Amino acid sequence: MKQVLMIEMMSAQQKRIHPYKFNMWLGLAGIIMMFAGLTSAYIVKRSQPGWESFTLPGIFSYSTLVILVSSVAIQVALRAFKAHQMGKYRLFLAITAVLGILFSILQVSGFYRFEEMGMKMIGIGSNPAYSFVLAIAGLHIVHVLGGVVALGIVFFKAFSTKKRNYDSTPVEIVATYWHFVDILWVYIFVFFHLLH
Repeated sequence: MKQVLMIEMMSAQQKRIHPYKFNMWLGLAGIIMMFAGLTSAYIVKRSQPGWESFTLPGIFSYSTLVILVSSVAIQVALRAFKAHQMGKYRLFLAITAVLGILFSILQVSGFYRFEEMGMKMIGIGSNPAYSFVLAIAGLHIVHVLGGVVALGIVFFKAFSTKKRNYDSTPVEIVATYWHFVDILWVYIFVFFHLLH
């Protein structure tokens, strides 16, 4: 009887979500609501007079490819951590972070392309359509850079001399967040393409 109770208790504990994961999911829900609000406002505002149609510069397609590859890299890193392959884990974490930085650089370059094409994003003479692109994509870059910081933290912990217990929770949280920002960018990219 005692053994049955112990097994039931262990099973119940395994079904509970880790508190850090729960907090992450709450945060992701907030981010989803923010971007849903921004894209909804974009749809409503585009019916106003003076709204200009545009095509995203090609560099945004390259940035999309980069962030998709980074999603593969973080997944390889997570599997390597679970297999206790620390060298491979560190390598693919570093690759993911570099790709995240490259994505951000390509995005900023895309904003400059808008300016080069005479499409002002802020200030006098700007058009709300371009300002929305800057706000939505710019906020996404901030979230990607937050992910890069989280990657840096788990990367440097991988070099810690303390005894490792190989708790994969922090790596799983970072990987989930990274996949989320990747999917979020694909949504934004498709959203702008479908509306223009």
